[in-house]
Amino acid sequence: MLKKPELLAPAGNFEKLKAAVLYGADAVYFAGDAFGMRAAAGNFTLKEIFEAVEYAHAHGARAYLTVNTMPRTAEYPALREYLTSLRGSGIDALIVSDLGVLAAAKELLPETEIHISTQASSVSLADVLAWRALGARRVVLARELTLDEVAEITAGTPADTEIECFIHGAMCVSYSGRCLLSNFFTGRDSNRGACAQPCRWNYRTLEVVEEKRPNAPMPLYEDKDGTFIMSSRDMCMIEHIPELVESGITSFKIEGRMKSAYYAAVVTNAYRMAIDAYLADPAHYRFDPLWLRELTSVSHRDYSTGYWFDAPREEANVCENMGYIREKAYIATALSYDEASGVATFVQRNKVSAGECVELITPGKVGRAFTVESLTDSEGTPIESAPHPGMIFKLKTPFAVREGDILRGGN
Repeated sequence: MLKKPELLAPAGNFEKLKAAVLYGADAVYFAGDAFGMRAAAGNFTLKEIFEAVEYAHAHGARAYLTVNTMPRTAEYPALREYLTSLRGSGIDALIVSDLGVLAAAKELLPETEIHISTQASSVSLADVLAWRALGARRVVLARELTLDEVAEITAGTPADTEIECFIHGAMCVSYSGRCLLSNFFTGRDSNRGACAQPCRWNYRTLEVVEEKRPNAPMPLYEDKDGTFIMSSRDMCMIEHIPELVESGITSFKIEGRMKSAYYAAVVTNAYRMAIDAYLADPAHYRFDPLWLRELTSVSHRDYSTGYWFDAPREEANVCENMGYIREKAYIATALSYDEASGVATFVQRNKVSAGECVELITPGKVGRAFTVESLTDSEGTPIESAPHPGMIFKLKTPFAVREGDILRGGN
């Protein structure tokens, strides 16, 4: 019998956490306001960490806190104070990458699981076993492994230790996130959560020549917007769920704490549908192209399968477009639905007008399109559009609506 993998979703703030949980995440990962690798994300205050864990547990999901920066000696008093303040939160695991942080966590939060971050660049069974001996419950493998290499590691990993792998999201040009470019250019240390993403910047040159190899220039293909030699494609493994499940991975991880709540909801929903469909009937499983269509609706770079099947060093794995492919407009979130009248109440995020084509996103379903025939305000007065964020409006839908459903722009 196939083991059901955990679907682990990112949560950059409380809104994103709720979206991920509502749309099918088995677990969420997020950071406090210190010692996390995404300093620019909204992140969580100490009070919000307690509330987030409570919310996740109430909805049957686990909550993991990232503490995966590499603190300097002077930062350890603050780290110890931070870890101590987490006592009683009920957090299910700490995601760490530094041996000193691991030791402090074991001392101060001995009942909390330790997960080893991808920042630790684990690429072998020997590495996994070494972390296990130090008290780790789970190891997040480096992104730079092939499917065969991952399967070999999971096959040799003891039953009391779990393996987690990234299956979707941004890829660093560096090795599992360990990069010095940002520190070099801006003084912002990527290994301490402040990456400025210089690999995504616009570099204007025609070739790179190594000093001792003047006769072997590396061309940088350039268009009107610049050249993208360091701008890697995003990973997307939605078409390879059977291979991932059968490899024995414990947890499928989605990258994206800096992305929107819409991203958290839609990406989690797509993978939830694909995983559940495969586990329900592996022999007759068929990939649904609409799942991939959902993933193209969110903010992303060109998609690839990363390192899973080959080393992404070919030209085809470099982004053709340096910027993100923009996501569809996140129009509104459903607050309630009157079954008798078929009228749903929404809180607005972006402008919507009568006559527009929109799509409704419901957990467990792909986007369903319909035309907005008419709108009313919260009192039932007809209006032409809902132009202001936070405005409450109503419209009739051809589908039943659940609280938390998302209304987005259509084609």
